[in-house]
This record gives sequence, C-alpha cells and structure tokens, in this order.
Amino acid sequence: MILKKQVYQPDKKANAFIGILLFLISIVLLAVTGPLGFVYGLFQSLFTKGLKGIGAYLLRIAVSIDQLGNVMMSHLLNVLWTKKHGYKFGNRDETISSAIGRNKQLGTLTASGRLIDKILDMIDPNHSLNSIDYYIEPTAQIIDKLAWLHLVDGRILSTRTKGKEKFYIPGGKRELNESDAQALSREIKEELSVTLQTTSLKFAGIFEAQADGHKPGILVRMTCYFGNYTGELEPDSEIEEIAWLNYSDKDKIAEVDVLIFDFLKDRGDLI
Repeated sequence: MILKKQVYQPDKKANAFIGILLFLISIVLLAVTGPLGFVYGLFQSLFTKGLKGIGAYLLRIAVSIDQLGNVMMSHLLNVLWTKKHGYKFGNRDETISSAIGRNKQLGTLTASGRLIDKILDMIDPNHSLNSIDYYIEPTAQIIDKLAWLHLVDGRILSTRTKGKEKFYIPGGKRELNESDAQALSREIKEELSVTLQTTSLKFAGIFEAQADGHKPGILVRMTCYFGNYTGELEPDSEIEEIAWLNYSDKDKIAEVDVLIFDFLKDRGDLI
C-alpha cells in the first residue's frame, strides 16, 4: 500500500511590499531568537543523544544554510557556475550541491563550476551526484511525472501518443491533491483502459533526465512503480499504439526512459 501523499503546488504570487516586509521580519527574528535557539538546541541535543545528537543537529543546520545559499546566491551562481541552458540555482527546497550535481549530469557546468565540483569530490567522492535531491518541490525546470513499469517475458509495456514518434512508459502528471497511487491509477485508466490494483503498487525508483521536446535545462523527474492490474490492455485517449519493447529498443524512447531501461536491465528484468 502506498501511504505517501505528495501535493505539489506552485508558489502564490506575492506583493513586492509584502515580500520586503516579511524578509525584514525574518531577519529580526533570526537575530533575536536565533542565538538563543541555537544554544538551547546544542544543550538539548547533547543531553538527550550525546555527541551524535549534536552532530545530527548541526548537520540539519548545515543543510538549511546550504538551501538558503542556493536562493540567496542564485543569480551569481547561475552566471558563474552554469552555462546558458543549464539547470538553474534558486530552488528554496534544494541545496547548492544538489544543483551542481544536476548540472554535472547535464554537462552544463562552466569551468569554475567544474572546479568547485572537483574540490567537493576531493573532500567527498561523487559529492554533487550523491547530493541530488529527487524529492524537492518541482519548479518551472522540473516536470514531475509518474510511470507504471509493467514487464512480461523480459519486455516492457510502452505507448506511443498520436502525432509522436517516440514510445513512452505509460503514466503522467499528478493533479492537485492526488497521491501517487491516485494519479497513476487515473492516468493508466485513461491511457490503457485498465484498473491498477493500488494495493499492489511497489516503488521502483526515481529517474531524472533532460525532458523530451523541451529546451535544454528542463528536466523530467519520473517516479516509477511496479504493480498489477485488472482488465484488458487497449489504447485509449490520445494513445495510438501499444508496444512491448526490449533493451535494444532504446533508440525509440526518451532520455529518462533510457535510464529506466538501464535500471531494469541491471536488475535482470529487461532482455
């Protein structure tokens, strides 16, 4: 059973004056209560969990500072460390290291960006790649989607939309207030006329790559599940063709699906 419920909503547009006022209030609160809260947090962590508690507490602070820096320095970092069509810094839910990792995958780090990445790797091997956060809130640069992985005899069910040449693993986007199970069930019903058994859904992984048909730097994040179904598979809605693809068909699919094919091949599920 999938218990997780993810609800992603874009930020509401705020009045410029309100933004300035809230910023000033937050600075005052941080200056007044920050030191007191920090000292109390250190002692509380020490007395309840010892040095490990202090380490965990300081790590949470470090991550929060990193996220703050990703927003505060975003304009500068976008000039210094990313190429024109690279993944942009500035997501308030993401660390600087995570954004560096995404640009490293895309090959869009500048010379100075690659230098910073090498320094981080010297301290912690593969630091930026291991720091990529696949659970951050989507932005205009991240298209958040779900996919159903259904394999039979070493081949995976794929679909081709009317007017498209490439095949895609079936699935789609969430609607407001939908859980993963609800959204995926709705999309599969609309596309393939079958009913997913939501209690059988099993998380497979999250994969991210350049979004097909979008300008460079726009990523698609695919959260994938295995699961059973009832009914007869038939193309519906905008689906024109159903196909069972194997590993040799990677030239027919989008970049993110290539990553999924690699994953399934390594597991021995895809021939």
